[in-house]
Amino acid sequence: MKVLSWNVNGIRAAARKGFRDWLDQCEASYVGLQEVRALPEQIPKNLQSPEGWHTHVVAGERKGYSGVGFYSRIKPDHVETSMGSEEFDREGRFHLATFGNLKIANVYFPNGNGKNRDNSRVPYKLAFYERLFAMLADDFNAGRPLLVVGDYNTAHQAIDLARPNQNRETSGFLLEERQEMSRWLSAGWVDTFRHYHPDEPDHYTWWRQWGGARESNVGWRIDYILASPGAMPYVQDGFILKDDMGSDHCPIGIEVDEAILHG
Repeated sequence: MKVLSWNVNGIRAAARKGFRDWLDQCEASYVGLQEVRALPEQIPKNLQSPEGWHTHVVAGERKGYSGVGFYSRIKPDHVETSMGSEEFDREGRFHLATFGNLKIANVYFPNGNGKNRDNSRVPYKLAFYERLFAMLADDFNAGRPLLVVGDYNTAHQAIDLARPNQNRETSGFLLEERQEMSRWLSAGWVDTFRHYHPDEPDHYTWWRQWGGARESNVGWRIDYILASPGAMPYVQDGFILKDDMGSDHCPIGIEVDEAILHG
């Protein structure tokens, strides 16, 4: 069973770049999307309810901004879309789907940049992280299998971006953002990609859209699938699909034993 995550940087733009063909060929059971940037009715017709997929979209109040969605071969038992805070819910960054014993949170974590690229949204970003951590705590502590897929907007360590020294004052690699990621991992959450590729450099999931950054592989690894200790016995691989085009991000994924749905 393959679980994928992809910041598509606009589902309508991705559709024009072949997203539907990619979806049909990806062989995934679940695909979480971030930065959908469209109301449900604005999504291209052939992606609203494609045959063989169960779909769900959460849009932000501000048009053309944020939003998450998923496509699943398995019908979800339940989907939650609220973090219990209007401050966060208005931006459409979260949904939590239950599939048997498994819960998958698909999340578009905020960027810390303000309108003037001044790091003014960092407190909001960290509060969002903290709220989600607390929301998942009961299931996490009970040993339930949980996956948190999405664009975390944070490179955790120097190995996770091409130019760490030049970006220490940039949101996405600020000390306080990295410390929040460390808090999750210290609590027992597992970075599935690093679990299988602990010391391998030059693995990124986002590149700037100018200056040949992607061609030169000058990027950041800011997209993750974190697994709870209850999920890790079922996780079999973690990978980055760096050659899959259609966005300034690339898809990431894990292979999971289907027994996770019933264990």
